[in-house]
Amino acid sequence: MKIGNIDLGERPVMLAPMEDVTDRSFRLICKEQGADMTYSEFVSADALIRNIAATTRKLAIDPGERPTAIQIYGREVGPMVEAAKIVEAASPDIIDINFGCPVKKVAGKGAGAGMLRDIPRMLEITRAVVDAVRLPVTVKTRLGWDHESKIIVTLAEQLQDCGIQALTVHGRTRSQMYIGEDDWEMIARVKENPRLVIPVIGNGDITTGNGLVEAFGRYGVDGVMVGRASIGAPWIFREMKAALAGGDAGELKLAGKFALLRRQIRESVDRIDEYRGILHIRRHLAASPLFKGIPHFRDTRVAMLRADTLAGLEEILSHIENNIIPENS
Repeated sequence: MKIGNIDLGERPVMLAPMEDVTDRSFRLICKEQGADMTYSEFVSADALIRNIAATTRKLAIDPGERPTAIQIYGREVGPMVEAAKIVEAASPDIIDINFGCPVKKVAGKGAGAGMLRDIPRMLEITRAVVDAVRLPVTVKTRLGWDHESKIIVTLAEQLQDCGIQALTVHGRTRSQMYIGEDDWEMIARVKENPRLVIPVIGNGDITTGNGLVEAFGRYGVDGVMVGRASIGAPWIFREMKAALAGGDAGELKLAGKFALLRRQIRESVDRIDEYRGILHIRRHLAASPLFKGIPHFRDTRVAMLRADTLAGLEEILSHIENNIIPENS
């Protein structure tokens, strides 16, 4: 699969863009674990052109994570074009436009998935961004605004006509948010459209190697994007790539998984500071499958998620690793 001149190989697996998750450190770890491409956190066009420090920090790329995309969102043509030019200067491999974020503070203001209610403006923004930069431009969006407006098959053609070089489709409507089942049959319809020649990347509810194999084999997508299943479990890419190859992942032992979580904690603290770095990493700790289903774990879990120093958190993690979770987990 190629996006422009970027060759991602056959059946690539990508790390999805996720706010407060896909920072530079996490992206690099996922790349090392087998992700074929990474995406930044969402970058607000308005905040970027105002030079907000927290936003401009999102443009930092580690050479080891390439190829990588920086994703921008906004609702006005001018700011989106200006933001795209700023992003291009940061030298990602791809610029991605977010027309899929369903959260109220984004979609409710007309950006992200909110654009699914204003297709003419969505297309105007896309065309203007494509024309303004030299990098490949891609789009991530959803099936439609709600069940009554699943417009993605037609919309995919319209976006292709604007000049995008790949399309990622999340198999839910905006109204579904992140609940209910993804409609991969609809994603397959996009891919089966003979008038669509750009790569189609499927996204949504791919959490296992078997699910990944099915996404490629049954639905025929060119690539698959993995999001929430990677939070607190960057090793999932290692396991998924092994499933695609039909072999054993050489699955990480417990110590290896804890080492990756400790690395995330350390690098988060180094990037921000001790207190805020630990706050940032709590989402990964809360979601990690390492801690799912452990009997009588509630008090330890609460302590882990309340720890606010490196020393305190390390003490709790060591106790969990050495005394609570069996080695064959």
